[in-house]
Amino acid sequence: MSALAGYARSIVLATSLDGKLAPPPDDLDFEAPRAALVLAAPGRAAALAITAGRDARVPPVAGMRDPAQRARILHALANHELQAIELFAWAVLAFADAPAAFHRGLVAVLADEQRHFALYRARLHALGCRFGDHPVTGHFWNKLDHLATPLGFVATMGLTFENANLDFCGDYERAARACGDIATADALAQVHADEIRHVRFGYVWLRRLAAGESAWQAYQRVVRYPLGARRARGKAFDRDARVRAGLDDEFIAGLEAAHAVRPSGAAR
Repeated sequence: MSALAGYARSIVLATSLDGKLAPPPDDLDFEAPRAALVLAAPGRAAALAITAGRDARVPPVAGMRDPAQRARILHALANHELQAIELFAWAVLAFADAPAAFHRGLVAVLADEQRHFALYRARLHALGCRFGDHPVTGHFWNKLDHLATPLGFVATMGLTFENANLDFCGDYERAARACGDIATADALAQVHADEIRHVRFGYVWLRRLAAGESAWQAYQRVVRYPLGARRARGKAFDRDARVRAGLDDEFIAGLEAAHAVRPSGAAR
């Protein structure tokens, strides 16, 4: 097994947070040939076992005013980062035949997600909460069938989930500043800035992997129900962030025209 595959496998299957947060080695060989490996589920400690969404409900953004609810929100955001860490490592393993540049981008995003998790965990500790104190969902892992190809992966992870986070980070940042939690607001602002790069990564590879059709057409063709544009944005649309991510006018207009919905399908 190559060092790259070994590292990615260790991230997905680690059962400790230290294992999930191990930084990428500097000497990974992205060119070495290797066989694909598709893992069915992440390794997890018992306290972080994936549970049903109904058992891990998250307060609305208005809950940021209450420190206890704010901790639950941050716990859910940290869980999103944990799943992203695992799934970007999963993609390194699953898409062994993808170009080396694609794998370099996956590992770079993975490292950002590790940093985001650490930011949220630090804010949880400041609020007297530890990661694992609340149940966690497998919201991203539950969409594994949407991620079967590199194109499906970037359409789902980069251009749906991370795309929507351009709006959600802004909502939570404003709410944190309004209640005087500047450290949490600053952490959310950093995540927002990094998400712009992540959305750009998804968009660039969508264009490369679906050459011959517009990015918006390719996205609509590839992304699968119940995902899509209505799940790739929040109620308040951050158009400037999409411009900074490099999305073209057709893609931005399509997102802007969509009616944002919750995972349940209810309007936001």
